[in-house]
Amino acid sequence: MVMEKKHLLLIDGMALLFRAFYATAVRRNFMMNSGGTPTNAVQGYMKHLLTAAENVRPTHLAVCWDMGSMTFRNELYAGYKANRQAPPVEMIPQFDLAREVTTAFGIPNIGIAGYEADDCIGTICNLNKDELQITVLTGDRDLLQIIDEQVNVLIMQKGIGNYQHYTKSTFREAFELDPIQLIDVKALMGDPSDGYPGVKGIGEKTAYKLIKEHKDIEGLIENVDTLSPSIRKKLEEDLEMLHLSRQLAKIKCDVQLEFAVIEATWGEIQPLALDFIEKYELKSVRNHLLKAKWLESAEELSGSNI
Repeated sequence: MVMEKKHLLLIDGMALLFRAFYATAVRRNFMMNSGGTPTNAVQGYMKHLLTAAENVRPTHLAVCWDMGSMTFRNELYAGYKANRQAPPVEMIPQFDLAREVTTAFGIPNIGIAGYEADDCIGTICNLNKDELQITVLTGDRDLLQIIDEQVNVLIMQKGIGNYQHYTKSTFREAFELDPIQLIDVKALMGDPSDGYPGVKGIGEKTAYKLIKEHKDIEGLIENVDTLSPSIRKKLEEDLEMLHLSRQLAKIKCDVQLEFAVIEATWGEIQPLALDFIEKYELKSVRNHLLKAKWLESAEELSGSNI
């Protein structure tokens, strides 16, 4: 008898939390509970998470988080993400609340100081992809670089439950590259949202063209004499920044972290989760659980009357 392979859903917590916050904050609908705590981001985050679990149907589930704004990339380049604004005041109490509700649902929270959630996701995938099928849910296209035969990525689109699904084959069809080559594309074109410039004067279209033609940065430099004078000059003038941007673009897949697959086992909603929902008045989460019929067994366990 062939046993079905375990399937891990890895979630980029900050991507879900910020998307959920801004979806309602534009109307200033912060969903304050009776204690005066805003819950709009947390409630939207959990609806995103639960919907993904309903769609993917994983056997295991974990959430990765950024742990502060300073990482090893800031040590490499002071301008890294220096253009990011501080989060709105209504968002601040929801960071801890989001991790607390995740714990209440029996889902591991994973984050390491000095690294981004992307690095934790990349590391977990690297360590477990031989034993698990892995699906990553994020809004960050940087994570496309970790796609391989056992790792696929869902990029969130507008609305809850709408994803652009990338496997290794669909990535190749879309970009005519292997996912790992995205690192060198980003090294050339830079990333304004992350605050690193790449090679000045080389945009997205040219960056993709150069990597398609030369495979990687090494191949590009080896064949620099075959390039147009304009491109050659730009590369030669910004060679140091090219190599630095490559370091910044690459997800680190060897972070020292602890992750036990068994602790990420996903199944029924437990009484602790229902207690948390009632305590913080997460009404839209409660309604989602009822509508999606998550509560049938959990209500029997908890005796809840929600």
